[in-house]
Amino acid sequence: MMAGLLFARAGVRTLVLEKHTDFLRDFRGDTVHPSTLDLFDELNLLNILLARNHDKVPSIGAVIAGRAYQIADFRRLPGRAKFIAMMPQWDFLDFVAEQAHTLPAFSMQMGEEVTGLLHGPQRIEGIRLASGESIRASLVIAADGRNSVLRDAAELPRRDLKAPIDVLWFRIPKERTPDNRTQGYVDRGEMIVTIDRGDYFQCARVIEKGSAEVVRAAGIPRFRNDVAATVPALAGYIGAINQWDDVKQLTVSLDRLTRWHRPGLLAIGDAAHAMSPVGGVGINLAIQDAVAAANILAGPLSKGADPDPLLHEVERRRMFPVKVIQAVQRIVHRSVIGAAMRNQAPRAPAILRLLQAIPPLQGLPARLLGLGIRREHIRSPDATQGMLSPADGLPNH
Repeated sequence: MMAGLLFARAGVRTLVLEKHTDFLRDFRGDTVHPSTLDLFDELNLLNILLARNHDKVPSIGAVIAGRAYQIADFRRLPGRAKFIAMMPQWDFLDFVAEQAHTLPAFSMQMGEEVTGLLHGPQRIEGIRLASGESIRASLVIAADGRNSVLRDAAELPRRDLKAPIDVLWFRIPKERTPDNRTQGYVDRGEMIVTIDRGDYFQCARVIEKGSAEVVRAAGIPRFRNDVAATVPALAGYIGAINQWDDVKQLTVSLDRLTRWHRPGLLAIGDAAHAMSPVGGVGINLAIQDAVAAANILAGPLSKGADPDPLLHEVERRRMFPVKVIQAVQRIVHRSVIGAAMRNQAPRAPAILRLLQAIPPLQGLPARLLGLGIRREHIRSPDATQGMLSPADGLPNH
């Protein structure tokens, strides 16, 4: 959606295809980080975005063995966005779609499943739909997630980094509070994250990779007891989990393509690099990819240039931050989550104790989580300001 908005804004005729008929999927990431909010500020859209229902999270922390620790303080960041915006992803996507639909060069088709690629003699020439229809384009952007059909069809090489965890998602009702109470809890060999969505918590129980059947075999009463013991604040509402249908499994992937492109095709987002849920960075890294792709490709495409010689520049620009964040996630998997799940009476790591002793240091993890590595800025052309005309006959994208 972000790529569609930016390419169309540059005057490139752009078609976004969505398999579903709406964006209403639960248990998707809701964390819109400062890096993303700053991009919308650069587009003069931040105030409109924040007019939508959301909660501001100015800091994040964890409760370890019953004691609260603050990890990152976003109020120490530069720019207007000194918080994470907790916004349901369907609201966020609806917002981006509404803004994109104001652009003459933009179009979107919902309920259209992409099943394969059109292979030409020298390059990818478009896509095939489940309906049997084919659509030709001068560039295909594969943004179809961690189980990308297009990535596989293009035979792009992938490196599996072996995530050692999975996540069980469930929701627990709660009373509305004036402040957002998103929090992580570590105790009794368990790790549970509670994401405050106003009148309910979206909860993530971290489990060892492949152990979901063991958890289910122990039964729902045991599951409820383990959750309530780790997060006592949920105990009064834990009866909302009645059956295993109330608990959804996310199989966590951590991987990246070693090459993101081939002539006529570019992969971005989870299709190029599946991220762990650690830090909630996946959405925001994907948006950074989209901005980088538009910065590098939109101008030349708007002038009818061949995008293929530039595709490697997008990969080169984005590979470094992906590698750094994935390396950090692997350290967290091994040294934080793994240690917490092995220890029935965990002790806060030394770095957390240091962050409590010297609060200004909480700005450092805030920068890493909130702004990321090598963050992007909007540098793609704006045809709406008279730079280009979105007339018929512009190159397809």
